[in-house]
Amino acid sequence: MSIKVDVQLNCQGLSCPMPILRTKKAMDHMEPGQVLELQATDPGSYADIQGWAKNTGHQYLGTKQEKDVLKHYLRKAKPSEFIAEHQHPHRIENEELARLLEQKEAPLLIDVREPAEYAFGHIPGAISMPFAQLGSRLEELPKEKRIYVICRTGNRSDMAAKEFTEHGFVDVVNVVPGMSQWDGAIDSETNG
Repeated sequence: MSIKVDVQLNCQGLSCPMPILRTKKAMDHMEPGQVLELQATDPGSYADIQGWAKNTGHQYLGTKQEKDVLKHYLRKAKPSEFIAEHQHPHRIENEELARLLEQKEAPLLIDVREPAEYAFGHIPGAISMPFAQLGSRLEELPKEKRIYVICRTGNRSDMAAKEFTEHGFVDVVNVVPGMSQWDGAIDSETNG
């Protein structure tokens, strides 16, 4: 079965947040009802694009994988279907997280990047919980404790913070700008 595509967007080789930013820009120039095919190689794009579509009102149609390329299909929403994009209201900057990490009781820090990103460098004590796995792993965390969420740039962690809140977590904080600009201590699970 072939899918009628109005716009193709090649984001192969790019990682978060670039596929989302380019998708948003492409959608701005499309007519309601048109279909976009986003071609990406970043495994994190699967969860990222679904989260972005959910938060904006655009329709995520599905994903096909052809070799190493993920082809995500989105339908542009009609104006009546749009949801105004908003950021999670509770945020702190990297510097404030660094100060919290120096305290006697370390904060509960969830790293929502992909396993490979985490393996090559993460904040000591951070728990790896890739964004795509959140729904199946929520029961692992206490809903009443403050949770700090971090990713590479603050975009996935923003979507994750909203997801935690929607599932009854009462105190969730997004860390920005995230690991891309983290200059504190780093642990690695790789040899080199």
